[in-house]
Amino acid sequence: MSGKTLLKVAGLHAWYGESHILHGVDFEVREGELVTLLGRNGAGRTTTLKAILGLTGRRSGSVEVMGQQTVHLPTNKIARLGLGYCPEERGIFSTLSCEENLLLPPKVGPGGMSLDEIYEMFPNLQERRHSPGTRLSGGEQQMLAMARILRSGAQVLLLDEITEGLAPVIVQTLGRVIRALKAKGQTMILVEQNFRFAAPLADRHYVMEHGQIVATVGKDELSAKAAMLNEYLGV
Repeated sequence: MSGKTLLKVAGLHAWYGESHILHGVDFEVREGELVTLLGRNGAGRTTTLKAILGLTGRRSGSVEVMGQQTVHLPTNKIARLGLGYCPEERGIFSTLSCEENLLLPPKVGPGGMSLDEIYEMFPNLQERRHSPGTRLSGGEQQMLAMARILRSGAQVLLLDEITEGLAPVIVQTLGRVIRALKAKGQTMILVEQNFRFAAPLADRHYVMEHGQIVATVGKDELSAKAAMLNEYLGV
């Protein structure tokens, strides 16, 4: 692996109330990499993203963002170190137009995309820029949720189940967008149930089960570890 480490998670535990969800998660992401968190529902993948951002309530262990320890920081300060979060529920503001949603998030770093660049990448959003959030289709809302964090200048994008419930043509569009972002050197963590979507995109796959990383699979190991992946994922 080359490039500096932008995110390093070590011994991360997280709780929702009294429920202990993460049991010592360890992984890292280097500059320009795309890594996935794979696993069945309930494995702890989404909780891992939320715990990185301090959204789970109690957590312990180590989360270094751009070399800075963040486990005791509030969420707003963690995000401003250079993290962009695209949640599974999308979080579109229904009373705002598509373009107002795009303009809402604050800058967390230099190099964010301009509106023109975003509209070039997502032509659908330019066509719907004056439409209220409630009028957008599911696919358009997902594009908007992704596009919104591209304006922020975030160095690491946390993408949670971005293909869930979407038509194949929209999934293909999102795949093209991710490949284009990766070609520009964007660093990404992708939580994804659709292994066939994730497999050709990622540099490395972290397989989760019962709140832990149970296997690491490089992009050149997919064939050799197919049986193991099938056992954990049922792919």
